[in-house]
Amino acid sequence: MNQHTIAEKISCTGVGLHTGKPVQLTLHPARAGTGIVFVRTDLPVPVEIPATPESLTGRAHLATTLGRDGATLDTVEHLLAAAYGLGVDNLRVEVDGPEVPGMDGSAASFVFLLRAAGLYEQNARRQTMRITRPIEIRDGQRRVRIEPARGFRVSYQIDFDHPCIGRQSLRDVVLSHDSFEREIARARTFGFVAEVDALWRAGRARGACLDNTVVLDGSRVLNRDGLRFPDEFVRHKVLDLLGDLALLGVRVEGHVKVERGGHALHQKLVEKLAAERLSRRVEQLVRVPEIEHAPRLALLGR
Repeated sequence: MNQHTIAEKISCTGVGLHTGKPVQLTLHPARAGTGIVFVRTDLPVPVEIPATPESLTGRAHLATTLGRDGATLDTVEHLLAAAYGLGVDNLRVEVDGPEVPGMDGSAASFVFLLRAAGLYEQNARRQTMRITRPIEIRDGQRRVRIEPARGFRVSYQIDFDHPCIGRQSLRDVVLSHDSFEREIARARTFGFVAEVDALWRAGRARGACLDNTVVLDGSRVLNRDGLRFPDEFVRHKVLDLLGDLALLGVRVEGHVKVERGGHALHQKLVEKLAAERLSRRVEQLVRVPEIEHAPRLALLGR
């Protein structure tokens, strides 16, 4: 399978889920091998922030934050999940603020943007990381494990003390471009009324509202239209996992199993896998040199 970028640039505007600040985002095509690179264009000197494990800031409270040269960018995971889910490898993402816009709290708007821009097949092979032995990380009751498997699979379990959530799980889900777009991309982030004051004091959730977040009080979902899926909460956790795995810059071949996960645990797995690649303890398929012939357009997952 070859790498892909987009056929033409495309823009959107929105509000940051956590900063509450308006922001414009523009997606640009990028050359094969570039990966996904964010650019903070609002700074006196624009700063490029590659979407790589090395750019992780260690801040993983409710979002994934990247940073480079003193500049940070918050809530990158939903856009990265859309790119990973549709098979987009190379993008230049210009953002004129400190946070990627939250849109509707899912990856659906970013999927729409990528589809509207057109997916462009490039003349370079996509790199794949094949898991050859189990790797497990535990943090109290939280656990993430990745095992050898054919293709890419996810099993995810959450357990919240709330009557609308409780214990939810997705098991042995084989993720393709179609299944991501149909079953995962539309799942929204969620939050609890009881936590709003503490989040605001911490400078978080300033842009969260019923238009971009599933909001729960002590007993019910407050959104007028309810849930998009009965198990929307665990589906959104899978979305977040995909966005964090996208930081590896390669496709993962293996079965990821998560219990009570979140961004902090996902990022520990990403950092572990990145270290394994460097130490050659994970088999990595060889990148095929770029072939000199005319590229072609292709819509994936159709």
